[in-house]
Amino acid sequence: MATQDAQTKPKKRLIVNAFVEMCSGHQSPGLWRHPDDESWRFNELEHWVELAKLLEEAKFHGIFIADVLGGYDVYKSSLDPAVSTGTQWPVNEPLSVVPAMAAATKNIGFGVTISTTYEQPYHLARRLSTVDHLTKGRLGWNIVTSYLDSAARNLGRTEQIAHDDRYAQAEEYMKVMYKLFQSSWRDDAVLLDRQRGIYTDPSLVRQINHKGRFFEVPGPAITQPSPQRTPLLLQAGTSRAGKIFAAQHAEAIFTSAHSPAVCAKSIKEIRELASSQFGRDGNKIKVLALVTPILGKTEDEAKAKHEEYKKYASTEGALALFGGWTGIDLDQYGDEEELREVESNAVKSTVTGYANFSPDGSDKKWTKEIVGQHIAIGGNGPILVGTAEQVADGLERWVEEGGVDGFNFAYALFPQSFKDIIELLLPELRKRGLFWDDYDVPGGTYRENFYGEKGQKHPLPEHVAASYQWRAGVPASEHQIPE
Repeated sequence: MATQDAQTKPKKRLIVNAFVEMCSGHQSPGLWRHPDDESWRFNELEHWVELAKLLEEAKFHGIFIADVLGGYDVYKSSLDPAVSTGTQWPVNEPLSVVPAMAAATKNIGFGVTISTTYEQPYHLARRLSTVDHLTKGRLGWNIVTSYLDSAARNLGRTEQIAHDDRYAQAEEYMKVMYKLFQSSWRDDAVLLDRQRGIYTDPSLVRQINHKGRFFEVPGPAITQPSPQRTPLLLQAGTSRAGKIFAAQHAEAIFTSAHSPAVCAKSIKEIRELASSQFGRDGNKIKVLALVTPILGKTEDEAKAKHEEYKKYASTEGALALFGGWTGIDLDQYGDEEELREVESNAVKSTVTGYANFSPDGSDKKWTKEIVGQHIAIGGNGPILVGTAEQVADGLERWVEEGGVDGFNFAYALFPQSFKDIIELLLPELRKRGLFWDDYDVPGGTYRENFYGEKGQKHPLPEHVAASYQWRAGVPASEHQIPE
């Protein structure tokens, strides 16, 4: 149970997202085989609209949609294990489904994963602004640099760009995006002056003339400023390069860690970097941890569910995921051989995390079998099994020891896992003062409800994006586009 000290401290109101991908199974490969799972319906528009309506009624902050641009083909040097087990394969493009979900809802936000490595910023700025308009400002962008060599090969390269070089490119990418989103149109450029026949004042639209190492973009943006101008910015990397990037750009960070202690160290470093190097209040960067709850009305019921789910879980699919995340083919390891830390060009923080953490906090070693079992339900994050009270205790531990601000809840069964969260867990969180009763800004933007502040549609004044914004009434001569 929570300690008396924890009970008397002011409660942190949690941010709660659903973590999904346009595929079957997502973080629990093989569970699509369960008779109660419907994740295989991901090709149906109704599937996503039903989810959005279900989660909005329960007052979830957002739906966080993951994505990959290639298959998991490191394990056994083959794509076959992922293909046969349905492990994030096939997977659809996520941004396309957001307008349909938004049309059926009014409040819930949509965080969509899109890579900076394989798409021109001018094109992406147009796509994101379009969807931000169509959702009335409820779009978030999860900025990633991609990690699969299979994606690189299919998108014009022989192999993935080196890890730190991907972040160098991403840094310039963000400058171009801010210039397009924030600087190329003044807030009040669109006049719709029917009497004079002036749709947009041409003096209030300007080229950005970006010329850098990776990109040359004259601009201006082809879309007018959207409700948020820049979508809510999410980010998931916690390598050294990822932390620096997050400290400057992220409004929310998605972390997948084995324990609160591992999470706490990364969070502390990012928040300190944000303050010392980028003049931001590090506490305003919100951190969301990946968790898969398996809930029951009794502890025995929850444990029985967990045991049942294990029967459907795919170890082959889990090892395929691990290979993609780390670049390590565990098929090359003997059954009892221990995983060692190696240099990775994929997700560096994942490799380090496994090297520095023991399975289940025990003295076991990471062997191929144990890695597969660990990932097969819940992926690269913890699972919490128990009653609503027990799971809520576990979440409070992550808040108190890890410093997180909320959770991306993954599913074992779709949509039943989310229904269990809604029926059992959220009432317990509300009882503890950890979850809101309703959206702070009904009909508001993703950013307004994220910060709980009406009118906060654009990035905070301290955020780097704010320095790019060409505000209403400001002459072009008084607002230079930052370099």
